[in-house]
Amino acid sequence: MTLALPQHGTPWPELSQRMDALAAHDVKWRQGRAAVYVFNAGPDVEQVQKEAYLRFMSENGLGPAAFPSLKQMEAEVVGYGLSILHGPEGAVGNMTTGGTDSIQMAVKAARDHARKARGVTGPLNIVLPASAHPAFDKAAAVMEIEVRRVPLKDYLADPAAMAAAADEATVMMVGSAPCFPFGLIDPIEALGRAAQQKGLWLHVDACVGGYMAPFVRMNGAEIPPFDFEVPGVWSMSADLHKYGYCAKGASTVFFRTEALRQHMIFDLNVWPAGRMVTPTLAGTRPGGAIASAWAVMNFLGVEGYRAKHAQATAAREAIEAGVKALGFTVIGAPKLGLIAFTHPEVNCHAILKSMYEKGWVTSALSEPKGLHLMLSPIHAGVTDAYLADLKACLAEAKGQPAKPTAEVRYGG
Repeated sequence: MTLALPQHGTPWPELSQRMDALAAHDVKWRQGRAAVYVFNAGPDVEQVQKEAYLRFMSENGLGPAAFPSLKQMEAEVVGYGLSILHGPEGAVGNMTTGGTDSIQMAVKAARDHARKARGVTGPLNIVLPASAHPAFDKAAAVMEIEVRRVPLKDYLADPAAMAAAADEATVMMVGSAPCFPFGLIDPIEALGRAAQQKGLWLHVDACVGGYMAPFVRMNGAEIPPFDFEVPGVWSMSADLHKYGYCAKGASTVFFRTEALRQHMIFDLNVWPAGRMVTPTLAGTRPGGAIASAWAVMNFLGVEGYRAKHAQATAAREAIEAGVKALGFTVIGAPKLGLIAFTHPEVNCHAILKSMYEKGWVTSALSEPKGLHLMLSPIHAGVTDAYLADLKACLAEAKGQPAKPTAEVRYGG
């Protein structure tokens, strides 16, 4: 579609009204009606996000000499992340624009490590559990790396099968903490042992759980080792704009050593404007995202995160009990803010459509057909409303013949 740029500017008050009108049909996430895309920790955190972002909106993380403030804030954010993820002495990291960015940089580093440190030539591959995020496939497509997705065992990564799928051309093995589809933490300790035995790079995708699982553990839940506490883990990704409750787009990618991170760094000195060194794929990096992450993490602190995550896990526990009472089957034993559930008799995608018509925007599973929620602190106050609507939609679906289901999409 071609649309001409207006010849004359429009006053801001009019534009503001038009934007409000455009947003009129968006999901009411501030009212807890979205359990995907948005992580709502409440108006207090939202205010910190916005004010800190706006204060550094024009600053550019590309120029640390010009903006030492951003360099300092990024270093502190990375340090906070490593402190809760058992980063050993010498562990390092950087902020990125999101989980896909973090994963892409980890894959790039692993690829270059395989070529330069291990001398691997020819076609390369990465070995993933079937539940791993498509960001790995996206990175592999860009770098022309073969993806080997290995079937799950009880909805979790199968370390023995993944080890069998790896060979001399494998640049990375992957585990999730937790995986997005089911909200379950893969057996990272077993994957770490398998990776060590083969001398391979193990990446833990903690984009969802990296800034939640440590605090849920502090709150008393039994969370298995999943981070740098496991010796075989060489890198991790963890999203600040998910359960770190920071503004989009902000994520972190971590490496056990500086030597491993060096394979990620872009360093070029062959153009007329001088040497360019960038830690991640992006050149310009929004200062607002860095500043907002720093502000939110300092605003909440350990006690604040524990309190917010206690609300999110309480919401998950209430939903878990409620859906079981309605006859749904919860997949696995979720411990964080994600929950996925199926029904033995009813097409869950028909229920999803009916719930959408009632104003709930959530995600779904395609295999098995199921419903999927990513719960935030705000949802602790709307679980009764959600379960009441779910009960009504379930009764409606039971009285209708099964119909073909449209394609399930997370994005696009």
